[in-house]
Amino acid sequence: MAKSSIHVGLEIGTSKTCMVVGEVKPDGSVKILGVGETKSVGVRKGEISDFHQVRTCVREALLEAEDVCDVDISSVVLAITGAHITGVNNRGTFRLPDDASEVEDEHIEEVKEIAQDIAIPAENVYLHNVVRKYMLDDQPHSTKPIGLIGKTLESDFHIIHGVRTRIQNSIKCVREIPLDVDEVVFAPIASAQIALNRERKAEGALVIDIGGGTTDFVLYLNGGIEASGCIPVGGDHVTNDIHLVTHIPLSKAELLKKTEGDVSGDPARSVGVVTVNDEKGFTESEIQRSLLNDVVRGRLEETFMLVKEKLPEGSLKSVGTGVFLTGGTSLMRGIGELANEVFGLPIYRPEQPEISGVQAYFRDPQYSTAVGLIRYAQVLEEEYRNKRDSKGLLNKLSKFLPF
Repeated sequence: MAKSSIHVGLEIGTSKTCMVVGEVKPDGSVKILGVGETKSVGVRKGEISDFHQVRTCVREALLEAEDVCDVDISSVVLAITGAHITGVNNRGTFRLPDDASEVEDEHIEEVKEIAQDIAIPAENVYLHNVVRKYMLDDQPHSTKPIGLIGKTLESDFHIIHGVRTRIQNSIKCVREIPLDVDEVVFAPIASAQIALNRERKAEGALVIDIGGGTTDFVLYLNGGIEASGCIPVGGDHVTNDIHLVTHIPLSKAELLKKTEGDVSGDPARSVGVVTVNDEKGFTESEIQRSLLNDVVRGRLEETFMLVKEKLPEGSLKSVGTGVFLTGGTSLMRGIGELANEVFGLPIYRPEQPEISGVQAYFRDPQYSTAVGLIRYAQVLEEEYRNKRDSKGLLNKLSKFLPF
C-alpha cells in the first residue's frame, strides 16, 4: 500500500526566498504543511549576485519551514530562472530497419536520442528534455506508438537549457546549507503544474509568471510545450519606474504600486491625485493618478509584448483556453484587462482545488512556483514508481551538472 511522502520546493526569487513543505497522500492529494519565507538579498533578475547573502536567506527560510511544520528537511526540489535559460523545439527522425515493421522500445529510444541531440553553447547544460509528440509515417501520436506498424518514426521535443555555472551556483548555495537537491526545475514549468490540468494543456494555454525580477512563461499546445523562456523584467522594474518619474523613495513607490496602481487603461480609474504621506502622516507629495497609471501600464505592457514576441508566429491562434497569470505582480489591479488587450485571449488566475493546508499561502499567486514544485515532484515520483527499478526521485544532477 502506498505511503504518504514529503516533498519540499525551494524558490530563490528576486523578491523572496520561499520554501514550501508538502505532503503527498496515498490518494494523490497534496497538503501544504508549512512555508518558510524571507526577503531575498543578493538576487538580481532571478540570479545570484551575492552568494553568501543568498545562502543566509535559504538557511532562514529552512529554519522557519522546519519550525512551522515540525519536519526535518534534508532535500529540496529547486526552481531555476534567469534570462540565460532558453527553450527550443527539435524533431528527430528514425527509419526502422528493413527487417522490422513494428515500433519497439529500442526504436523509441533511438528517435528520442536523435531529437535530443542538438547543438547548445559549450557553457550551457540541459535542464529539461520534454517530449511533445510522436509521428509514425506522418500520423501524429500523443503517446509512444509501440506495437504499431510503420517505417518512419519521428519525435518532437522541447529542450530547455541554460548556463551551467549559473545553475551550479544555485545548487552549490543549497548544498552548503547543507541540503540535497532532488531535481532542478525551470520555474514556469513548476507554476504550470498549479495553473493547468491535462485538459487545459491539451486545449492550449499560456502561463505567465510575473515575479519581482523576471517574467517567466510557458506555452502548451496539444498537450506539449510549444515555447518557454524568461524575460529579465518584473515587478521591481515597475517600482523603479515610479521612483524615477515621481522621485519618491523606492519603499513608497513599491507601496504605491500595490495599493494605488491600475494598469487597465480605463480613464475612469485615472482621475484625481494620490497622496504620499511622510513618516509622521503629513502630506509629502501629490501624484496625478493618471501619471502613476501610465507609468505602471507602460512597463507591464512592454513586458507582455516581449513575451508575445518570444512565442512562435501564429501560435496564439491555437490557444483554446487562454492566458493564466501568476506571480506576485499578477495581483496588480487591471492586469487582466491589459493582458487581454495584448494577447487577445481570455485571462485566468490559477486555481488549486486539489491542494489543502495553509490557505493564506497556497492561494496566493506569488507562491505558485514553490507550490508547483511539490506537484512536479509528485508527478516524477509517480512516473518513477511505475518503472521497474524506481526507488523514489531520480537525481539527475550527477549526469547533467558535474562538479
